[in-house]
Amino acid sequence: MIDGLSFSLLTPPLIAFTVTLILTGWLIKNNVLKVLDHPNPRSLHTRAVRRTGGLGMMLGVAISWASIPAALPISVSLGVALLVLVSFADDIFGLPVLGRLLMHGAVAIWFSVALLSEARGWMVATIITISVVWMINLYNFMDGSDGLAGGMTLIGFTCYGLTALLAGNESFAVINFCIAAAAAAFLIFNFYPARIFMGDAGAIPLGFLAASLGMIGWTKGLWPPWLPVLVFSPFIADASVTLAKRCLSGEKFWQAHRAHYYQRMVRSGLGHRNTALLGYILMVSAGVSAMWAAHEDIAVQLGVGIVWGGIYLSMMIVSERYLERCPGD
Repeated sequence: MIDGLSFSLLTPPLIAFTVTLILTGWLIKNNVLKVLDHPNPRSLHTRAVRRTGGLGMMLGVAISWASIPAALPISVSLGVALLVLVSFADDIFGLPVLGRLLMHGAVAIWFSVALLSEARGWMVATIITISVVWMINLYNFMDGSDGLAGGMTLIGFTCYGLTALLAGNESFAVINFCIAAAAAAFLIFNFYPARIFMGDAGAIPLGFLAASLGMIGWTKGLWPPWLPVLVFSPFIADASVTLAKRCLSGEKFWQAHRAHYYQRMVRSGLGHRNTALLGYILMVSAGVSAMWAAHEDIAVQLGVGIVWGGIYLSMMIVSERYLERCPGD
């Protein structure tokens, strides 16, 4: 028999999963929204695929959140809505880069100012703004291989939810579990061979949520400030190092490319499926170690950070050696 606590934990995520499953399946079978991602020289796919899966995910999340008594700050909920609308318009029409970045910046500033009373300090607010804008964009950069971004969403927000639950904040845990549940439903259609992509309308708001909920959890005292960074480090490390390399080589970093490590892994012959599965192992390992270290003393936490820095450095050195035939475009 399910008690009250279990019922309140399970029902909203179940709603998110069910709604996302139904809507995503409907978006695949119907031609109401004819938004396709056509292959181009920068793509990893070879056929046109629908890119409306993000709408199914975000609607599933929104409907499930409506069943939770505790509400998110308006800067988060409305910020997500604005990002979905602008990003879906970009999926359809292809908006200018500057216009999109201005919207990302406006949402990030609003969130940072709203969080300022708790974060205490303009310097912290500035760092938060920059971090949010970067997380929004890097999540989108990393959404280029079947099942990768969906898997990071499932694993990352599950880690947030479990950490919040262990800290005694059930309502915040459920908020994160809803996102993870929606991602699980989406992955049924997005794992290789993908029948639908999440598009910018999914990746952009998910990046915002990864950053904003991570910082809210910190200000609530649920976890240390480094935990969100380690939980999402598989994406952060790849995107940040790739951006740095492109900037140092004088390339136009804002242009589409295939230089990310995960893209080169797919092209090297590993394929979408194996790249995703290896990514999942890395994601789970990073998330579990972050959850464990959060309850240890500062020396252990620092040690875990150093170890993961070494892991990523070693992986990149090995990758550069074995992926030389797929250097990126």
